[in-house]
Amino acid sequence: MTPRTAPAVGLLTLDSPLGRIALHAEGEAVTRLEIATAGRLSTDGLPDSPTPVLRRAATELGEYFAGRRTAFTVPVRVAGTPFQEAIWQHLRTIPFGAVRGYGELGRATGRATAGRAVGGAVGANPVPLLIPCHRVLASDARITGYSAGDGIPTKVWLLDHEGIAHR
Repeated sequence: MTPRTAPAVGLLTLDSPLGRIALHAEGEAVTRLEIATAGRLSTDGLPDSPTPVLRRAATELGEYFAGRRTAFTVPVRVAGTPFQEAIWQHLRTIPFGAVRGYGELGRATGRATAGRAVGGAVGANPVPLLIPCHRVLASDARITGYSAGDGIPTKVWLLDHEGIAHR
């Protein structure tokens, strides 16, 4: 019998135009991306333990921020309720520079009137940017919130970076 080894767990902190970002991985997938809030990360004080997948994610994020990447290919693994996972899967299909509305996401998952539930699932996305939750706006292109980084200012920066009209 071969003993099982625990998957490699990693942490990598990097600087970005949005502030510091902490990337977490287990095995061969990114499992969490945290954008600093008011300059702070939950991992402050912990040493980095980069893994190959985290180095790849950092490279792809650098290319995105430099305007040379419009889609991420680094593997991610997220876990949530079946509804959250359905919403996150739909978020992955929103291309660079495009948006979807909360109602549109609700209809796509068979819950046309579940606007608040959709918003909750979007806000619970553990890997913002890699799964582009910033590309969701109200039906009138209004920003209704953002749970990553410093909130709405972070979302405004991302939308402007992608040339997405908003109000």
